[in-house]
Amino acid sequence: MSIETVHVPLGSRAYDIRIGAGLLSRAGAEIAPLRRRPRIAIVTERNVAARHLGALEAALRTEGIAPAVLTLDPGEGSKSWAALQQTVEWLISERIARDDLVVAFGGGVIGDLAGFAAAILRRGVGLVQIPTSLLAQVDSSVGGKTGINSTLGKNLVGAFHQPKLVLADIDLLDTLAERDFRAGYAEVVKYGLLGDAGFFDWLEAEGGRLAAGDSAARTRAVRRSCEMKVDLVVRDETEQGDRALLNLGHTFGHALEAATGYSDRLLHGEAVSIGCLLAFQTSAALGLCPQEAPSRVAAHFAAMGLKRSLRDIPGPLPDADGLIALMAQDKKVRDGRLVFVLVRDIGAAFVSGDTDLAVVRKVLAAELAARTE
Repeated sequence: MSIETVHVPLGSRAYDIRIGAGLLSRAGAEIAPLRRRPRIAIVTERNVAARHLGALEAALRTEGIAPAVLTLDPGEGSKSWAALQQTVEWLISERIARDDLVVAFGGGVIGDLAGFAAAILRRGVGLVQIPTSLLAQVDSSVGGKTGINSTLGKNLVGAFHQPKLVLADIDLLDTLAERDFRAGYAEVVKYGLLGDAGFFDWLEAEGGRLAAGDSAARTRAVRRSCEMKVDLVVRDETEQGDRALLNLGHTFGHALEAATGYSDRLLHGEAVSIGCLLAFQTSAALGLCPQEAPSRVAAHFAAMGLKRSLRDIPGPLPDADGLIALMAQDKKVRDGRLVFVLVRDIGAAFVSGDTDLAVVRKVLAAELAARTE
């Protein structure tokens, strides 16, 4: 069993991301050195618990650990005030103290929610992320962003709270529904689009093998994604500059999630894939990138079965002005101006604080009009 490590060098808060097949069976040995006290609390969700909780508990028992477990409902609805209150009060009732550990065992929703609960409980308790989805393994479990949604927007309430360890077991991806895997793949390809054209080339060539379940291809994709995210996090932990590049596709995507009520109509990764295409289309309309770039990205998304246009979203959507109004509620607003991540080409993203909203409106209007054709 080959386990790869990506180190996150943040001084006294440094930690490792461990990547490979079979890591869940080693979770007890991986986590045990982090314990100061015997108390560990697992926060998970119903679908993950049914598939994998027994294996995690067995791995912890080999190290003499008997964890308390909270099982929540799956889905974006659990990134809420109600679920946060439930989680924090449960952790208090379980007497989880600052020297104990909270284990976030699930996808991005559980990682964000449990991470935020750990950040605010007793002003910060230890956190271990065990991400079970591709999206969580390459993005949300790494870098310390935690939070919940407001009715007014995505991730508007949260804190930076770095984990002490991330365990990304590639085998867990085998149990993902195809739709969830594709949604996570959008976050993988985002890394190539924002800063590594060579990685995008590799994904064009090997994406099919990755989707088919090849463990080596999946390990490489997760490792490279984590390496790129770590580089940006270390340079800009609290997103004052370069780390904002990770939001490629997200200004558009978060507005689309809000427009669809954070429901199964549109998963987060699906919103990101559509948002990435909108960012490329906007960049081309502004004359910033070659006209061929959006077409190449769209072709790869189509080959991988990703959503890539507003036509792929079922049900009604607001008009262009309504979508822009939803963007204005996003946390990526600075000095009253919308911040977009735009591109000069594949692998060459940059942050723009003065994007011409008339062009954005025109791109959205054309996409919306195409839904009725």
